[in-house]
Amino acid sequence: MPGLLQNHTAVVTGAGSGIGRAIALGFAREGARVAALDINAAAVAATAADISKAGGSAHSFTLDVSDRAACRTVAEEVSKKIGQVSILVNDAGITRRNAFTADADTVSKDWDEIMAVNLNGLFNVTRAFLDGLRATKGRIVNLGSLQSFIHMRTPSSVAYTSAKHGVLGFTRALAAELGKDGVRVNAIGPGFIETPLNEQMRASKPELVKVFLDHTPLGRAGKAEDIVGPAIFLASDLSAYVTGTIVMVDGGYRTI
Repeated sequence: MPGLLQNHTAVVTGAGSGIGRAIALGFAREGARVAALDINAAAVAATAADISKAGGSAHSFTLDVSDRAACRTVAEEVSKKIGQVSILVNDAGITRRNAFTADADTVSKDWDEIMAVNLNGLFNVTRAFLDGLRATKGRIVNLGSLQSFIHMRTPSSVAYTSAKHGVLGFTRALAAELGKDGVRVNAIGPGFIETPLNEQMRASKPELVKVFLDHTPLGRAGKAEDIVGPAIFLASDLSAYVTGTIVMVDGGYRTI
């Protein structure tokens, strides 16, 4: 039986670990040819190798999404090696956990780095692959957050919250503009997901983990694999009449 993403070429940023890696593996299981992108060359090569070992099709590319010229170069390489992209997942992201009232230089550095990756990077990659996505009437899936709506009660960077609000705004604006071209643009809003990005926090601050879990009706942290099904849905024809929305995968966090 053909997979839900058969005959698609999917680009996934942040594919070296965590949610991006899980999505890349999940898309390959559904028949997509995967271009796995990440700033960590060894990690993203391992993702592509695991896909190939499982019988899927994948190539890895090293990319710093904050480098606009590099994004254009990688887009050209993907087109030559794999073909025209029809699915783009913007997952690459970083976080910082300094309060806005912390040292001014630290806060300014946090802001610049987070915006460069989490928001400018989203723009850079999408713009680089835009021609292909328009030609194929493609699908774009952006990774937002609970912080696309709220600032967490636990200490967390103002820059991260601002950037994730921006991801949601970008998603809605682009959906409105590209709908006439047949391109659908949606987002996923993960809740508290266990990934390498928050591994140190989980190990060192169990009290913060408890705050999240006490506020989550399902009573558990999410796994990267929990994001895969929603990503497949938004990338496939199952969501043919869905655009400009965000699918929350937060264990019910925003319901209480």
